[in-house]
Amino acid sequence: MSETDETDERKAVRRVAGTGVPLRGDDIDTDQIVPARFLKEVTFDNMGKYAFHDARRDDDGGMNDHPLNVYTGNVLVVNDNFGCGSSREHAPQALMRWGVEAIVGESFAEIFADNCKSLGIPTVTVDADGVEEIQTRVEDEPDTPLEVDVEKERVVVAGDEYDARITDAQKEALVEGIWDTTALMRSSLDKAKDTYDDLPYTDW
Repeated sequence: MSETDETDERKAVRRVAGTGVPLRGDDIDTDQIVPARFLKEVTFDNMGKYAFHDARRDDDGGMNDHPLNVYTGNVLVVNDNFGCGSSREHAPQALMRWGVEAIVGESFAEIFADNCKSLGIPTVTVDADGVEEIQTRVEDEPDTPLEVDVEKERVVVAGDEYDARITDAQKEALVEGIWDTTALMRSSLDKAKDTYDDLPYTDW
């Protein structure tokens, strides 16, 4: 569950608490997260059911033991270069609609992390040994409490703290509640209209 404050339609994401989903493997790209054939959807409404669609199924179409089939947590714990490949925003949309509220990993593709920020999903990095330990702990005890503290840049697993890092731009956007650019533009419509009305060359 994410902790948010609402001010003028803006949401500040300061921490996310819940349980984890350990997803092992380096270079997991956006085509694995959402196969290209699902990009024809007009909206993002159904993206959640397409998250790792092919990876979660056997050759006969039955569900396998993929982590998204086994765990029900809201914090994804991944390895190196997660979200590489094409810049499709469908990937974080699918993860969010599946139930992911934060992602902890060794590293992230830059565009993927930025797309996550635009949805209010923190992507924080922990060193490789720390990620391995967190994944193992969640695999051993799926109900282990896991918290991502954006403000203090740390991940807390059952009381044990791991140093985490988050880019300055993402941290500011999440903590200050300015990650939702659509809401920001909507909240500024009156100010924009007043500015427009005051301009001499906009008087028709």
